[in-house]
Amino acid sequence: MQLNQTHDPDRRSWVDSANRPGTDFPLQNLPLGVYATRDNSAPRIGVAIGDCVLDLAATRDRGLLDVDDATANAIREPRLNALMALGQGASSRLRRAVFELLSTRNPTPARAGECLLPMSDARMQLPAAVGDFTDFYTSVHHATRAARAMRPGGELAPNFRHLPIAYHGRASSLVVSGTDCVRPSGQTGPDAAGAVYRPSAALDFEAEIACFVGPGNALGVPVALDESASQVYGLCLVNDWSARDMQRWEALPLGPFLAKSFMTSVSPWVVTLEALAPFRTAPPARAADEPAISPALTSASHAADGAIRIQLQVSLSTAAMRRQGRAAEVIARPGFADQYWTLFQMLTHHASNGCNLRPGDLISSGTVSGADVVDSGCLLERTANGTMPLRLENGESRGYLEDGDVLALRGRCEREGYAGIGFGVCEGEIVPRATDRGP
Repeated sequence: MQLNQTHDPDRRSWVDSANRPGTDFPLQNLPLGVYATRDNSAPRIGVAIGDCVLDLAATRDRGLLDVDDATANAIREPRLNALMALGQGASSRLRRAVFELLSTRNPTPARAGECLLPMSDARMQLPAAVGDFTDFYTSVHHATRAARAMRPGGELAPNFRHLPIAYHGRASSLVVSGTDCVRPSGQTGPDAAGAVYRPSAALDFEAEIACFVGPGNALGVPVALDESASQVYGLCLVNDWSARDMQRWEALPLGPFLAKSFMTSVSPWVVTLEALAPFRTAPPARAADEPAISPALTSASHAADGAIRIQLQVSLSTAAMRRQGRAAEVIARPGFADQYWTLFQMLTHHASNGCNLRPGDLISSGTVSGADVVDSGCLLERTANGTMPLRLENGESRGYLEDGDVLALRGRCEREGYAGIGFGVCEGEIVPRATDRGP
């Protein structure tokens, strides 16, 4: 991905809100999403610009968007899969066309303005129909602290430094940001009275970054590391809710199941890889005594810019905070650039056995945690499995999430000389199961 005019920090939009300092969606971002309105439930593809959404099909209908027929057909679909299948060339041409349409250099902004609606009027949907969801485990800080928290004396798995570890997740329970998280029930350990299913008492979040697959690869055809970027359509935020008491009991020997499959929240806006070009950076250097990386998982170009600088922010709002009129409290600020394995290495490893990835598949990083425990991307680490509760500013404490808690994840990219861009929000409120809510 090369820098071009769409990354020019001096360009401005005629949409005033896109020029406000700190906006997630300036002219240089242009993420794609799917929305419906109160008047029309049919999903439509839009682009976020400031505090508005641009209806892509409407701009094409008015003759304002110069794209080829394949792209014109794809933007009329109810999900982004068809656009993702066209690859980055089509995505880049669409991005440039939208950029010029929304730029102050557009001589007829009023006509394009007819295709805008306030973001507050958009009911956001899942961006793509996700056929498969894969959740990785790629932060060495998370893997180390989580192992010790889950099982006393636990240490980093011996294979962690050799290959990106992952499991196949449940695609049917992926939900868009804003969907309530219903507290799951399950078995949590040996029980003399029998196998009792009870509501999880250790409900957790996991702050993650994920990518949507673009064109995909044929069955039996691996994806080389230097080709992996061409398979990444764009990135989003993910909160992979986790029931730690269920997970600890059921995970051996086959790994996560009911503790993870009940729900995973996905942010609605997909930030394209091209928009993230200014924020590519070198992955962390490996220590001399660490295992050598497989030649399939390293290259000169990847060593130069295989990581992406994204600053995450996790905030918690309790029911008591909201009653008191208090703002949500930021409880972690982990950075994505220092993951032990990059998204490109994850994708390459995923396809290395010939597994066929398809447009719209979702590949997530696993919990993103910083070196300092205060920047843990989950409560399992931050509270040492609930034994050292997190103290909040209003006097409350949390070992794990309680009913009424709202967990919000945000991500932002900043670099001197470029416009900062963001991902919006990925949030959800914890609610009890209907059978547990009482009269």
